Amino acid sequence: MIGIAGWSGAGKTTLLARLIPELIRRGARVSTLKHAHHAFDVDHPGKDSHAHRLAGASEVLISSRNRFALLHELRGEEEWTLPHLLARLAPVDFVLVEGFKRETHPKIEVFRAANGKPPLHPEDPMVVAIATDASFPDIALPQAGLDDIERIADFVERFARPVASVFPPT
Repeated sequence: MIGIAGWSGAGKTTLLARLIPELIRRGARVSTLKHAHHAFDVDHPGKDSHAHRLAGASEVLISSRNRFALLHELRGEEEWTLPHLLARLAPVDFVLVEGFKRETHPKIEVFRAANGKPPLHPEDPMVVAIATDASFPDIALPQAGLDDIERIADFVERFARPVASVFPPT
């Protein structure tokens, strides 16, 4: 498990959309966990699953021949923690976490100079590498260009940690 962290507009999703196929090409099984900062919904009025949720179902599992989706209503519960969410995923070689930049887990920072935001790595000791269009010559962290997907995949293979080592069982 390793995070891909950075400010909005830095290119996290774009990087992941290129990194995932590279890791798969190398023989890895990959899952992602994305934190949404805004109210979001994948279910819509007029769908049976939406009617089930409105009727009060705690969970609605939608299944087809091609995929399934589990909708879990928190209904006043606290937002689930990263370890709790990770525990819901099936075992894979790599879980790439987008967002959760304030959580304590290894991260590759995505930094884009034109974004005008400060880098995360000076304040976050969990940043283990940087994918950037800038240069940070005075830091010891490994760095790669935003388009150097092979090198970034190398970082993932080197720095990703098993979930249990990042979040020990409680």
